[in-house]
Amino acid sequence: MSKRSDRKNEKAAFEAAAADDGAVDDGESGDELVVAGAADSAAEGSQVEEAAAGSGALDDVVADAKSAPENRATDGPFDSDEANPARPYVDLGGIKILPREGLQLRLEVEEGTQRVVAVGLDFAGSTLQVQAFAAPRSTGLWHDIRGQIREQIGSQGGSLVERDGVFGPELVAEVPATGPDGKPVTRLARFIGVDGPRWFLRGVIAGDAMTSDDSQAAVEELFRSVVVVRGQSPMPPRDLIPLTIPKTTAGPATTTAI
Repeated sequence: MSKRSDRKNEKAAFEAAAADDGAVDDGESGDELVVAGAADSAAEGSQVEEAAAGSGALDDVVADAKSAPENRATDGPFDSDEANPARPYVDLGGIKILPREGLQLRLEVEEGTQRVVAVGLDFAGSTLQVQAFAAPRSTGLWHDIRGQIREQIGSQGGSLVERDGVFGPELVAEVPATGPDGKPVTRLARFIGVDGPRWFLRGVIAGDAMTSDDSQAAVEELFRSVVVVRGQSPMPPRDLIPLTIPKTTAGPATTTAI
């Protein structure tokens, strides 16, 4: 399956889920930058990016309950009102990233509309894709979304386990994919999610963090440092919070060190 078709499937799934929810909540103030260019997606394991939205209640939880670490407000991922204003964040509109040595940033752009749909982070031998979505004020999305991920991974012939992690419930999947030589391979991916105040942040982890404790800890800390800027525009739940290319990015570079 191509990255182009993966992204189209993901976009359609989210738009269908947003239409089903129907509710629109009010917004909060947030920064928005002018798009200065476009970047191509280079995320490893694109097969695991297509499952992210829809209905799929789990047996042991209330589907619309919020899911987040107890220390989220102090240890992250952060809402824009909780972030340290003195830190030199890279402002991508709906998401802010804290720079660090060895971190490479990729902006994944939807072909045709040139809309930035995800942020890819290469760090500690691993990849972390993050996306932020609008959510209701009093309920969460992660319990419901995990059910759809399970269904889609299963339909692809993959396997997964659900476990409790540092961010709460998460999924670890083995996903069929195509290797560089065209032969079938299996890729490991870890799906994590956090419900914040009127937003949901999803992460997909692959690479060394799946097998190395040190890399895992580094990527988890990176995910915790992400800041979500909800914005003040009314948005249906599950709508992608708009992302933008920072003004310091000149042209369509695929990868930028930050």
